[in-house]
Amino acid sequence: MKKVAVILSGAGYLDGSEIHEATLTLLALDRHNAQVHCFAPDIAQEQVLNHATGEPSTETRSVLVESARIARGAIKPLSLAAVDDFDALIIPGGYGAARNLCNFASRGHEMTINPEVEIFARSLHREGKPVGLICIAPVMAPAIGGPGTRCTIGNDPATANAINAMGGIHVSCAVTDCVIDTDRKIVSTPAYMLADRITQAEAGINKLVDAVLAMA
Repeated sequence: MKKVAVILSGAGYLDGSEIHEATLTLLALDRHNAQVHCFAPDIAQEQVLNHATGEPSTETRSVLVESARIARGAIKPLSLAAVDDFDALIIPGGYGAARNLCNFASRGHEMTINPEVEIFARSLHREGKPVGLICIAPVMAPAIGGPGTRCTIGNDPATANAINAMGGIHVSCAVTDCVIDTDRKIVSTPAYMLADRITQAEAGINKLVDAVLAMA
């Protein structure tokens, strides 16, 4: 049984994990009988947005506490994750990945990754274990996989150019497919960077999970 770590970034596509993407990831992993453990950084969200209006809110929310909604409480602080315990890592998208797991949303190609996320992801990757990145999360691919890492966010020119500026190689990809960098064991899919329907996101995420587990 493969053991997979899933890093969440809150709950809600505007300021946390995209809930459909996170759920589809967990469902696909369960269908493969993988053992899944959810983690999140124990930090405050970079920003809180009202998902009914899209407007910023003045309240403060915890990335870990909000992520626990998706994980049904079965979640731990990322600081407790041990690389040796896992065969693979998957990070769903949602703007929380670009706001809370890294600061791409505010700094673009000059972004940095949350230290706990960077240490865990890069350490796992250095051991030859695969990493799956969904939606906007592939902006972290060059930092995790190193210069020349092939990845996709679909076909958004500005984001693709930012990935290339960080040393990655962006590959345009249909929403129902994924890009597999077999040399670096990095897999990515556009999901809601392109999806108009949940079934479109599901198709790409299923392929990503298949590929990640095949390399684990």
